[in-house]
Amino acid sequence: MAAGFLGRTLAAVSLSVALASVTVKSSGGCSVAACRNSLSSCRFHVNSNMMSGFNGTKENSHNKARTSPYPGSKVQRSQVPNDKVDWLVEWHDYNPVEYTAVSVLAGPQWADPQISESNFSPKFNEKDGQVERKSQNGLYEVENGRPRNPAGRTGLVGRGLLGRWGPNHAADPIITRWKRDRSGNKITHPISGKSILQFVAIKRKDCGEWAIPGGMVDPGEKISATLKREFGEEALNSLQKSSAEKRELQEKLHKLFSQEHLVIYKGYVDDPRNTDNAWMETEAVNYHDETGEIMDNLTLEAGDDAGKVKWMDISDKLKLYASHAQFIKLVAEKRDAHWSEDSETGCSGQ
Repeated sequence: MAAGFLGRTLAAVSLSVALASVTVKSSGGCSVAACRNSLSSCRFHVNSNMMSGFNGTKENSHNKARTSPYPGSKVQRSQVPNDKVDWLVEWHDYNPVEYTAVSVLAGPQWADPQISESNFSPKFNEKDGQVERKSQNGLYEVENGRPRNPAGRTGLVGRGLLGRWGPNHAADPIITRWKRDRSGNKITHPISGKSILQFVAIKRKDCGEWAIPGGMVDPGEKISATLKREFGEEALNSLQKSSAEKRELQEKLHKLFSQEHLVIYKGYVDDPRNTDNAWMETEAVNYHDETGEIMDNLTLEAGDDAGKVKWMDISDKLKLYASHAQFIKLVAEKRDAHWSEDSETGCSGQ
C-alpha cells in the first residue's frame, strides 16, 4: 500500500526533476535512493529556471513521445489527447499499440530480454547489477511486471527501439565557445547586445536532425566517461583513429573534460522513441572553452552515429532533435549569452 501510494504521488509530480544551477565538478544533490527512503526528507530541485516544456504541462512536456509513425517504422500510436496523458486520469478504453523493434527482440548486449522470459527478473527502481534501473525523477510505478512511463501515456506499449524496460540513460555533452571575429574579439548580437555562443552539433544519421553529440550510458559506466566517449566518437571520429592518434586525442579531451562544468539538466526527456514502458532520461552537461584555445587544437570530424558535425550559433531559431533545443537554451541563460531578439524573453541568469 505504502509503495503504491508513493508511486502515485511521484507520478503526479513526475516531471519535478533535478536542475543544477551552479558550477560543479561532479553532479550532486539528492539521490534517488534517498528519495525512496524518505519522500518528505528529499526534495526535488525545482526552481524558476525549470525547463520550458518540462514544467508539468503535458501538452508541452509530452509531445514527441506521442508522435506517429514511431521512429524507424510504420507503426501508428493510439492517439492520446492532452487531457488523457496523466495516469491519474481514468481511461478505461485506453488501448495502446504493442511494438518492440526487431533489432531489440534480437537480443543484443545492450537490450533486456522480454518481460515474459522466465530467466529475466529485473529489479526496477534500483541498481540491477551493472544496469541502472533507477530514474532520475524518483520512483516509477510497475504494473503487471512492466514499468510505467512517469510522464504519462504515449499510445504505445513495449520498448520500441529502446533496449531497457524503464529508464534508458543517456549523456549529452554540450561543448561551447564564444563566436569570435578574425581578430579574436567576441561577436555580439546587434539586437540583444549579448555575446553569441556556439556549440558543437552533429547531424544524426538515423533521422537527419541536428543534435547534441550524446549517447547511451554503458552498464557500469560513469556519466563523466560517457560524456567524453560520446563526444570523441561522434564529433571527433575517435573510433577510426590509430592508436597514436587516439592517445593524443585523449590527452586533449582530458583537458577539456577535466575543467569546471555546468550540469544543465538531469531527468526525463520527451523523446519520439519513448513508450508506456520504456523512456529516455539524460544528463546534459556543458563544458565551456572560454578562450577557444582547447577546441582550436581539436579538428571536428563526424563519426559513429553522426553524419555531419559543425559549430552552430546558439539562438531561439535552432531546430534540434528531441528536447535538445531546451538544453541549449538553458546553457545560453547560464552563460548570459544571446538567445532571442525579443527582449521580453531575455535570459534571467539565475
